[in-house]
Amino acid sequence: MFLDKFRDGQKGSQVPHHPAGPGPLSGRRVLVVEDEYFLADDIVRALQALGASIVGPFGELKEATAVVEGDMAIDAAIVDINLRSEMVFSLARVLRMRNVPFVFTTGYDRASIVSEFQDVGLWGKPLDIPAMARELTNLINNH
Repeated sequence: MFLDKFRDGQKGSQVPHHPAGPGPLSGRRVLVVEDEYFLADDIVRALQALGASIVGPFGELKEATAVVEGDMAIDAAIVDINLRSEMVFSLARVLRMRNVPFVFTTGYDRASIVSEFQDVGLWGKPLDIPAMARELTNLINNH
């Protein structure tokens, strides 16, 4: 897992991490793309508490893109806009092409988002983790 490997300087996992128990996201695979260790850990724990299987988390754009371009089923994604000084709009295009609903997380304002993604949800940092989990559940259910 990215969180375990993060400490060792290794890369994220492509294998979904299974949920802690049943919940509104049971059976759903959620991609987490976040390069801040503690925030990634908080997101993963919150989503697992709702029953989600986690793909990642990934802290590098290249790895996250490779997973999305692969054949793994992904029900939704949470994507930090800036990963180690790389903007993630190329990944967002792939997610959109695969019809995967996603939201952005960022410390930036909406003006930092290119025009083609102005319709994507934007969750400002610091994240309200419980609200994020509820909103993601609604995003998946309404997709």
